[in-house]
Amino acid sequence: MKEYELVREIQNLCRNNQMRDVFISEVRTDHPESYVRDFLKDSAACLTVDAREDGSVTVYADCDGLTQKFIFTPIETAD
Repeated sequence: MKEYELVREIQNLCRNNQMRDVFISEVRTDHPESYVRDFLKDSAACLTVDAREDGSVTVYADCDGLTQKFIFTPIETAD
């Protein structure tokens, strides 16, 4: 199973406040999109996936008008 550093950004919808809520964690998953869908527990969430050649994956989730961004960056392990 792959190990990622996960940065989760939640857009702040309050007027005149441009800050975002940001959470950082380490997760193990082989399927970032499935991880996000399970995390949100919302089958109606609209997900957009951007996979990059370097192995990082960004998943944008739109849940009832609230946008969240999940940035999965691979953690290199010494084997």
